[in-house]
Amino acid sequence: MSTALPATAPSALPSRSHSWGVRAAWAGILVILALSFGYIDVNLSALKELPANIWHYLVLMFSNPDWSKLGEALLQTWRSVAMAWIGALLGVVLSTILGVLAANTVSPGWVCLPLRALFAIIRAVPEIIIAIIILTVTGLTPFTGALALAIGGIGTHAKWTYEAIETAPTGPAEAVKASGGTLAEMVRWGTWPIVQPELASLALYRFEINVRTSAVLGLIGVGGIGDMLTGYTQYRQWDVVGVLLIVVIVITMSIDAISGAIRRRIMAAKYT
Repeated sequence: MSTALPATAPSALPSRSHSWGVRAAWAGILVILALSFGYIDVNLSALKELPANIWHYLVLMFSNPDWSKLGEALLQTWRSVAMAWIGALLGVVLSTILGVLAANTVSPGWVCLPLRALFAIIRAVPEIIIAIIILTVTGLTPFTGALALAIGGIGTHAKWTYEAIETAPTGPAEAVKASGGTLAEMVRWGTWPIVQPELASLALYRFEINVRTSAVLGLIGVGGIGDMLTGYTQYRQWDVVGVLLIVVIVITMSIDAISGAIRRRIMAAKYT
Protein backbone atom coordinates (compact mmCIF):
# COMPACT_ATOMS: atom_id res chain seq x y z
CA MET A 1 0.00 0.00 0.00
CA SER A 2 1.54 3.22 -1.11
CA THR A 3 1.37 6.33 1.00
CA ALA A 4 1.08 9.66 -0.68
CA LEU A 5 3.85 12.10 0.13
CA PRO A 6 2.64 15.43 1.45
CA ALA A 7 2.61 18.07 -1.17
CA THR A 8 5.22 20.74 -0.61
CA ALA A 9 4.76 24.28 -1.70
CA PRO A 10 7.27 25.38 -4.31
CA SER A 11 10.05 27.41 -2.76
CA ALA A 12 10.02 31.04 -3.68
CA LEU A 13 12.88 32.28 -5.79
CA PRO A 14 15.34 34.39 -3.85
CA SER A 15 14.77 38.04 -4.38
CA ARG A 16 17.35 39.77 -6.48
CA SER A 17 19.52 41.94 -4.31
CA HIS A 18 19.83 45.53 -5.35
CA SER A 19 23.21 46.93 -4.47
CA TRP A 20 22.60 50.65 -4.71
CA GLY A 21 26.13 51.32 -3.54
CA VAL A 22 27.62 49.48 -6.52
CA ARG A 23 25.29 51.23 -8.94
CA ALA A 24 26.14 54.61 -7.46
CA ALA A 25 29.84 53.83 -7.75
CA TRP A 26 29.50 52.88 -11.42
CA ALA A 27 27.43 55.99 -12.07
CA GLY A 28 30.11 58.11 -10.41
CA ILE A 29 32.82 56.49 -12.52
CA LEU A 30 30.87 57.17 -15.73
CA VAL A 31 30.30 60.80 -14.73
CA ILE A 32 34.01 61.30 -13.94
CA LEU A 33 34.94 59.65 -17.24
CA ALA A 34 32.61 61.91 -19.20
CA LEU A 35 33.88 65.02 -17.42
CA SER A 36 37.48 63.94 -18.03
CA PHE A 37 36.93 63.54 -21.77
CA GLY A 38 35.31 66.96 -21.89
CA TYR A 39 38.01 68.63 -19.80
CA ILE A 40 40.99 67.38 -21.81
CA ASP A 41 39.24 68.16 -25.09
CA VAL A 42 39.69 64.82 -26.84
CA ASN A 43 40.22 65.34 -30.55
CA LEU A 44 38.80 62.32 -32.35
CA SER A 45 40.25 63.38 -35.70
CA ALA A 46 43.71 63.46 -34.12
CA LEU A 47 43.14 59.94 -32.78
CA LYS A 48 42.36 58.76 -36.31
CA GLU A 49 45.63 60.23 -37.55
CA LEU A 50 47.66 58.85 -34.65
CA PRO A 51 48.62 55.46 -36.19
CA ALA A 52 49.84 57.12 -39.38
CA ASN A 53 51.86 59.69 -37.40
CA ILE A 54 53.40 56.98 -35.22
CA TRP A 55 54.42 55.02 -38.31
CA HIS A 56 55.91 58.18 -39.84
CA TYR A 57 58.17 58.80 -36.84
CA LEU A 58 59.08 55.13 -36.54
CA VAL A 59 60.34 55.26 -40.11
CA LEU A 60 62.32 58.43 -39.36
CA MET A 61 63.92 56.84 -36.28
CA PHE A 62 64.63 53.30 -37.45
CA SER A 63 64.93 53.35 -41.25
CA ASN A 64 68.49 54.71 -41.14
CA PRO A 65 69.78 55.05 -37.54
CA ASP A 66 72.90 57.13 -36.95
CA TRP A 67 75.18 54.50 -35.40
CA SER A 68 77.99 57.04 -34.95
CA LYS A 69 76.32 58.01 -31.65
CA LEU A 70 76.32 54.42 -30.33
CA GLY A 71 79.38 54.91 -28.12
CA GLU A 72 77.97 58.02 -26.46
CA ALA A 73 74.61 56.30 -26.05
CA LEU A 74 76.21 53.35 -24.27
CA LEU A 75 78.16 55.69 -21.99
CA GLN A 76 75.04 57.64 -21.05
CA THR A 77 73.09 54.43 -20.55
CA TRP A 78 75.79 53.17 -18.20
CA ARG A 79 75.46 56.46 -16.29
CA SER A 80 71.72 55.83 -15.95
CA VAL A 81 72.34 52.25 -14.77
CA ALA A 82 74.92 53.45 -12.24
CA MET A 83 72.44 56.04 -11.02
CA ALA A 84 69.81 53.33 -10.65
CA TRP A 85 72.20 50.98 -8.85
CA ILE A 86 73.35 53.57 -6.27
CA GLY A 87 69.77 54.68 -5.74
CA ALA A 88 68.63 51.10 -5.23
CA LEU A 89 71.47 50.34 -2.81
CA LEU A 90 70.89 53.42 -0.65
CA GLY A 91 67.12 53.04 -0.79
CA VAL A 92 67.10 49.34 0.08
CA VAL A 93 69.41 49.79 3.08
CA LEU A 94 67.39 52.68 4.51
CA SER A 95 63.99 51.19 3.73
CA THR A 96 64.92 47.82 5.22
CA ILE A 97 65.88 49.44 8.52
CA LEU A 98 62.78 51.63 8.58
CA GLY A 99 60.55 48.81 7.34
CA VAL A 100 61.61 46.54 10.19
CA LEU A 101 60.74 49.29 12.67
CA ALA A 102 57.37 49.82 10.95
CA ALA A 103 56.26 46.20 11.42
CA ASN A 104 53.55 45.90 14.08
CA THR A 105 55.15 42.66 15.29
CA VAL A 106 58.34 44.58 16.12
CA SER A 107 57.34 48.09 17.19
CA PRO A 108 54.40 49.59 19.09
CA GLY A 109 51.76 51.62 17.32
CA TRP A 110 53.26 54.99 18.19
CA VAL A 111 56.37 53.97 16.21
CA CYS A 112 55.00 52.02 13.25
CA LEU A 113 52.01 54.24 12.43
CA PRO A 114 54.00 57.47 11.87
CA LEU A 115 56.54 55.54 9.81
CA ARG A 116 53.79 54.06 7.63
CA ALA A 117 52.33 57.53 7.15
CA LEU A 118 55.78 58.74 6.06
CA PHE A 119 56.06 55.88 3.56
CA ALA A 120 52.63 56.73 2.14
CA ILE A 121 53.64 60.37 1.68
CA ILE A 122 56.83 59.35 -0.12
CA ARG A 123 54.90 57.00 -2.41
CA ALA A 124 52.57 59.86 -3.31
CA VAL A 125 55.44 62.00 -4.65
CA PRO A 126 56.95 60.95 -8.03
CA GLU A 127 60.72 60.57 -8.21
CA ILE A 128 60.97 63.38 -10.75
CA ILE A 129 59.41 65.82 -8.25
CA ILE A 130 61.82 64.62 -5.57
CA ALA A 131 64.71 65.21 -7.98
CA ILE A 132 63.52 68.76 -8.72
CA ILE A 133 63.49 69.49 -4.98
CA ILE A 134 66.92 67.93 -4.39
CA LEU A 135 68.63 69.64 -7.33
CA THR A 136 68.20 73.00 -5.60
CA VAL A 137 70.86 71.73 -3.18
CA THR A 138 72.98 69.27 -5.17
CA GLY A 139 72.61 70.74 -8.67
CA LEU A 140 72.07 68.97 -11.99
CA THR A 141 74.26 65.92 -11.40
CA PRO A 142 73.72 62.16 -11.63
CA PHE A 143 74.03 62.04 -7.83
CA THR A 144 70.81 64.07 -7.67
CA GLY A 145 69.08 61.35 -9.66
CA ALA A 146 70.51 58.63 -7.43
CA LEU A 147 69.27 60.42 -4.30
CA ALA A 148 65.83 60.89 -5.83
CA LEU A 149 65.65 57.18 -6.67
CA ALA A 150 66.81 56.26 -3.18
CA ILE A 151 64.24 58.44 -1.44
CA GLY A 152 61.46 57.48 -3.84
CA GLY A 153 62.22 53.78 -3.33
CA ILE A 154 61.88 54.01 0.44
CA GLY A 155 58.12 54.43 0.29
CA THR A 156 57.57 51.21 -1.64
CA HIS A 157 60.39 48.99 -0.40
CA ALA A 158 59.80 49.80 3.27
CA LYS A 159 56.15 48.81 2.78
CA TRP A 160 57.25 45.53 1.22
CA THR A 161 59.61 44.98 4.17
CA TYR A 162 57.12 45.38 7.00
CA GLU A 163 54.48 43.38 5.13
CA ALA A 164 56.96 40.52 4.66
CA ILE A 165 57.85 40.59 8.35
CA GLU A 166 54.22 40.70 9.49
CA THR A 167 53.25 37.74 7.29
CA ALA A 168 56.27 35.63 8.23
CA PRO A 169 55.70 32.51 10.38
CA THR A 170 56.03 33.40 14.06
CA GLY A 171 57.20 30.01 15.29
CA PRO A 172 60.98 30.63 15.08
CA ALA A 173 60.65 34.06 16.71
CA GLU A 174 58.55 32.60 19.54
CA ALA A 175 61.17 29.90 20.04
CA VAL A 176 63.87 32.57 20.40
CA LYS A 177 61.66 34.45 22.87
CA ALA A 178 61.01 31.29 24.88
CA SER A 179 64.73 30.73 25.22
CA GLY A 180 65.14 34.19 26.73
CA GLY A 181 65.95 36.19 23.60
CA THR A 182 65.34 39.91 23.33
CA LEU A 183 63.17 41.57 20.70
CA ALA A 184 66.23 42.35 18.58
CA GLU A 185 67.35 38.72 18.81
CA MET A 186 63.87 37.55 17.86
CA VAL A 187 64.00 39.68 14.71
CA ARG A 188 67.61 38.74 13.91
CA TRP A 189 67.41 34.97 14.46
CA GLY A 190 63.68 34.22 14.26
CA THR A 191 62.30 36.47 11.52
CA TRP A 192 65.16 37.72 9.36
CA PRO A 193 66.28 34.30 7.99
CA ILE A 194 62.71 33.68 6.81
CA VAL A 195 62.13 37.01 5.05
CA GLN A 196 65.67 37.53 3.72
CA PRO A 197 65.16 35.68 0.39
CA GLU A 198 61.96 37.58 -0.34
CA LEU A 199 63.54 40.91 0.53
CA ALA A 200 66.56 40.14 -1.65
CA SER A 201 64.23 39.38 -4.55
CA LEU A 202 62.34 42.63 -3.96
CA ALA A 203 65.63 44.56 -3.83
CA LEU A 204 66.49 43.31 -7.31
CA TYR A 205 63.03 44.25 -8.49
CA ARG A 206 63.60 47.74 -7.05
CA PHE A 207 66.75 47.98 -9.16
CA GLU A 208 64.76 47.05 -12.29
CA ILE A 209 62.28 49.83 -11.53
CA ASN A 210 65.11 52.31 -10.96
CA VAL A 211 66.68 51.51 -14.34
CA ARG A 212 63.51 52.56 -16.12
CA THR A 213 62.92 55.56 -13.85
CA SER A 214 66.49 56.83 -14.26
CA ALA A 215 65.83 57.39 -17.97
CA VAL A 216 62.85 59.58 -17.05
CA LEU A 217 64.92 61.56 -14.53
CA GLY A 218 67.35 62.39 -17.32
CA LEU A 219 64.62 64.52 -18.87
CA ILE A 220 65.20 67.22 -16.21
CA GLY A 221 68.93 67.33 -16.90
CA VAL A 222 70.50 65.13 -14.20
CA GLY A 223 72.38 63.16 -16.83
CA GLY A 224 72.05 59.74 -18.36
CA ILE A 225 70.32 58.48 -21.45
CA GLY A 226 67.16 60.49 -20.74
CA ASP A 227 69.12 63.72 -20.92
CA MET A 228 70.56 62.69 -24.28
CA LEU A 229 67.12 61.68 -25.56
CA THR A 230 65.68 65.06 -24.61
CA GLY A 231 68.38 66.97 -26.45
CA TYR A 232 68.22 65.06 -29.72
CA THR A 233 64.39 64.96 -29.68
CA GLN A 234 64.19 68.74 -29.30
CA TYR A 235 66.45 69.16 -32.32
CA ARG A 236 64.42 66.60 -34.31
CA GLN A 237 67.43 64.37 -34.99
CA TRP A 238 65.28 61.27 -35.32
CA ASP A 239 68.04 59.03 -36.68
CA VAL A 240 69.98 59.55 -33.42
CA VAL A 241 66.82 59.14 -31.34
CA GLY A 242 66.31 55.76 -32.98
CA VAL A 243 69.77 54.59 -31.89
CA LEU A 244 69.14 55.81 -28.34
CA LEU A 245 65.82 53.97 -28.15
CA ILE A 246 67.42 50.77 -29.44
CA VAL A 247 70.11 51.00 -26.76
CA VAL A 248 67.56 51.73 -24.01
CA ILE A 249 65.31 48.83 -25.04
CA VAL A 250 68.14 46.29 -25.35
CA ILE A 251 69.84 47.28 -22.08
CA THR A 252 66.59 47.46 -20.11
CA MET A 253 65.32 44.12 -21.40
CA SER A 254 68.70 42.49 -20.68
CA ILE A 255 68.74 43.79 -17.11
CA ASP A 256 65.14 42.68 -16.59
CA ALA A 257 65.94 39.19 -17.90
CA ILE A 258 69.07 38.77 -15.76
CA SER A 259 67.46 40.21 -12.65
CA GLY A 260 64.32 38.14 -13.17
CA ALA A 261 66.36 34.94 -13.48
CA ILE A 262 68.24 35.73 -10.26
CA ARG A 263 64.99 36.52 -8.44
CA ARG A 264 63.44 33.23 -9.56
CA ARG A 265 66.47 31.30 -8.30
CA ILE A 266 66.31 33.12 -4.96
CA MET A 267 62.62 32.36 -4.49
CA ALA A 268 63.05 28.77 -5.68
CA ALA A 269 65.81 28.25 -3.10
CA LYS A 270 63.48 29.64 -0.42
CA TYR A 271 60.92 26.91 -0.97
CA THR A 272 63.35 23.99 -1.30
